[in-house]
Amino acid sequence: MTKREKLQRIQKTNAMRELEAAGISFDIHQYDVDDSIPSGELGVRIAESLGEDVDASFKTLVCEGADGGYVVCCVPVAQELDLKKAAAVAGEKSLSMLPVKNLEATTGYVRGGCTPIGMKKQFPTIIDETAQLFDEINLSGGRKGLGITVSPIAVASCIHAVFADIVREARL
Repeated sequence: MTKREKLQRIQKTNAMRELEAAGISFDIHQYDVDDSIPSGELGVRIAESLGEDVDASFKTLVCEGADGGYVVCCVPVAQELDLKKAAAVAGEKSLSMLPVKNLEATTGYVRGGCTPIGMKKQFPTIIDETAQLFDEINLSGGRKGLGITVSPIAVASCIHAVFADIVREARL
């Protein structure tokens, strides 16, 4: 099945529309959603089930600044966001995770389907610097059960994101 045929069979998301409008190529993949998997393990399990490199698979986390503004952070699915590092990059005093109950109203996406591409409003976005090690990374496609594979450089250019070290250091 060609990419065009796949897209015709799958209802397009805002993320797909925005990438197409920018002329950025991407691949899509679908997977089964298992809501019984704890959120901290979900991204790793999805990447492994699809045979994708876990280090090249990124989750999207939305944070709220002390002033009430929002910052979007993309980190590898097996890593944790370092809120202090992200706040420093974003020029914020501090950041906290946006409560899940506010996610859809703020971004237009639900938990498990959030992607930095095609949100209701474009917020400042930071992608962990490790994304630059890969020709392509995996992100949510804009709804549960749908992922996209795309160039990290192209995504960053499209959404005006910056690359920085924003993951928590591993504890020994």
